[in-house]
Amino acid sequence: MTHWYVITGGPSSGKTTTVDLLRQRGYRTTIEDARHYIDLQRLGGRSVEEIRSRQGEFQRNVLALQLEQEAALEPDEVVFLDRAVPDSLAYYRFLGLEPDPALIEALAHVRYRKAFVMDLLPLHPDYARTEDAGAQHRIHELLLEVYRSLPIPVVLVPVLPPEERVAFILDRL
Repeated sequence: MTHWYVITGGPSSGKTTTVDLLRQRGYRTTIEDARHYIDLQRLGGRSVEEIRSRQGEFQRNVLALQLEQEAALEPDEVVFLDRAVPDSLAYYRFLGLEPDPALIEALAHVRYRKAFVMDLLPLHPDYARTEDAGAQHRIHELLLEVYRSLPIPVVLVPVLPPEERVAFILDRL
């Protein structure tokens, strides 16, 4: 068992805002690897459309970044993760892709303290978030399904002002 807490939810649920507020309070946090991967690829001259057009490659590379990031964490340190390995399975399912063997292997070994699933906020598309409202809700449902299927306690985080969401989470550690 680790002392890691996952902050997850569908697109535009306030995950990164919450993780940023936790970081400002002095907690160790991680970055969202999908957005990081998109940013790295854009620096290399690829458009978001090019990156997203090869979804299998995109998902494998995001998973590799997530696995690398989690391998660098100390199990005894309290860390809040902006998404985690199980999120990959939800996205594979959403896209109708066969899960990568590395993902199946990693899922057999994940040991998070809790997963906080953020209720959805109104969708705000940006350069990296290209889903519509239907996809937003479907991804959210798949994330709930995946996390509830694992031996990880799941806490649903209601829509509240950002600081109140942080307090809600910290009260339930």
